[in-house]
This record gives sequence, structure tokens and C-alpha cells, in this order.
Amino acid sequence: MTSESTRPKVVVALALARPLLDQLMECDLTIMAPGVAEDRGLGNALADAEGVLVSSNVSVDGDVMASAPNLRVISTMSVGLDHIDLDAARERGITITNTPVLSDAVADLTMALITMLSRRIPEAMGAVDGGGWSVPLGGDLARKQLLLVGFGRIGQAVAARALAARMRVTYVDTRDGLPAVSGVDRAGALAGALPDADFVSLHVDLNAKTRKLMGRQEFTLMKPTAFLVNTARGGVVDQAALTWAVTEGEIAGAGLDVLEDEPPLADDPLVRDPHVIIVPHIGSATTETRDAMAQCAVDNLLMVLHHEGSPFVVAPNERLQPVDGGRPGERR
Repeated sequence: MTSESTRPKVVVALALARPLLDQLMECDLTIMAPGVAEDRGLGNALADAEGVLVSSNVSVDGDVMASAPNLRVISTMSVGLDHIDLDAARERGITITNTPVLSDAVADLTMALITMLSRRIPEAMGAVDGGGWSVPLGGDLARKQLLLVGFGRIGQAVAARALAARMRVTYVDTRDGLPAVSGVDRAGALAGALPDADFVSLHVDLNAKTRKLMGRQEFTLMKPTAFLVNTARGGVVDQAALTWAVTEGEIAGAGLDVLEDEPPLADDPLVRDPHVIIVPHIGSATTETRDAMAQCAVDNLLMVLHHEGSPFVVAPNERLQPVDGGRPGERR
């Protein structure tokens, strides 16, 4: 049995079910109350910790790492890493792991938003709620062109669903070595691919290069009948530019799981716009996926502490490249 003095100290800064906590009993655990870590209370708790489990709501910046000289691993229950200072982790040799096990859930939501936009389902529901029975004409998905911006795990999962709906699928991506998928064509630059797309779906992580990737210039390149779908990160889209594009009819509408500021203000024009669907960041919000993410986060932590390595190490080795949805290792 491991002695108390040799048990690795681990901080749990997210809610875990009892069976998962039991798997961590070989560690000397500090369990933080919900909300405390989000309020910048993490640094003090990590003073002598070797590992920490966090969610995407918890910021782990350079100052936090500086207060944790023994920290070896940050295991985040997310794909996105924009809440962690990766440069600071590399400088200190701290291993970062993530949980890229949510591809199906995010892809399902992406296709749901595409379908709702195409068939104008919110407007039809609103008609019934208002006591009417009018049926607004929507459009077919078959033969429409879907442009995937990012072709990692999630982008590929969306492509499979779109092909089943008989859509034409293309993608843009800056990386080499991506798999060839029958029926999916690789386009060149984003600017050249946007004018042909009926739907543009974002599946990139949020970083300095992708922040505000979709801005006013990009929206002017899209068809006035085209829709934007974002299940990646809110910061990938210039929200002011999107508001302008929808309001001015530059594009037909948008389906958004993420926003620059969450939750939005009640008077945000996008919230009130009938051509925009907004859901509250639910890309991974299924019981099965959240359970899988939590298990993956625990497994990652223990593997690194045991010097066994993990298939989901993102830093410092970066065996997984940023890809999906704001969500490296997949990127969401």
C-alpha cells in the first residue's frame, strides 16, 4: 500500500462522481468546492500539488503555475485549451492532457443546427406557439454544399453525417497529412471556398491565428442564402461582424452553440434575431459524452503520474495537433 508520504497530491477542481473519486484514492486529494477554482482560488490549493483536474471554466495561467513548483500534470476535462497557458506549461515542463472523446456529440449538434436552419424549424415552432399553423418553406439538405473549416475528428464526424444527408462536402485546413475521405473534397484557401458554400461550419480551436477568423470580410464572401454554424469557440467569430452580416442580409442566418461572451446580454441583437439559433454551449452535453470525458480526464492524470504517458498529451510534446473546435487534441 502506498504510504501517506508518497501519495501524489492532486487537486480536483471540477465535479466528479463518486466512482471516479474512488479511482483517485491512491492520491492525496484536495477537492475544491464548485465555483472556488473559477474565482481564482486555484493557486493556493496547488502549492504542493503534483496534479490537478480542471474543466474549461477554470483558468490555469502562468501565475497559477508559478505557485505550484511541484506540478507535473494538468488534466483538463475539455478538448479546448484556451483556458491554460501552454507556453508557461512548456517552460515549466508541465504535461497537459485533454479529452477528445466528444466528436459524435458535437457532430450531432452541428447537424441538428444545420437542419433547423435549413427547415426553419424555430420559425415553424414559433408559428404554433402563436396560435397559427403557417408553414414557412425551408430548403433541402441534399445537394447543398457544406464547407467545414477544420477537418479534425469533429469535422470528419460532421462530414460523415452530411454525406448521409446527400450534401456535398468540402473542407479547408492548414495541416498536411489529413485522411482522404471518399466524397469529401479539400478546398484551397478559406476566401476561395466561402463563395460556393451553402453552410459554413467551424471546427477549429481558438488561438492567435483563429481568433476572429470569420469577420466582416469573410461574411461578404458568403452567399446571401448561406448559413454559418459555430460549435467550436465563440472567439473564432467576430460577433459584431456576424451581427452586421445577419442584420444586413449578407448571410441568411446562423446556428451558434458558442458566443464571444457567454451568456449573452438579453438585448443582444443576435438573441432576438429570428434567423439566428443560439443554444447554451451544449456541444458535449450528453450523459454518455460527459461521462466519457470525466473518465478520460481521470485516466490521463493517473497515467502521467505513473509515468505511463497518455495518448492525449497536448503539451509539452504536442503529439496531438490543434484541430477541432477550439478544441486541440481533436479542438471541441
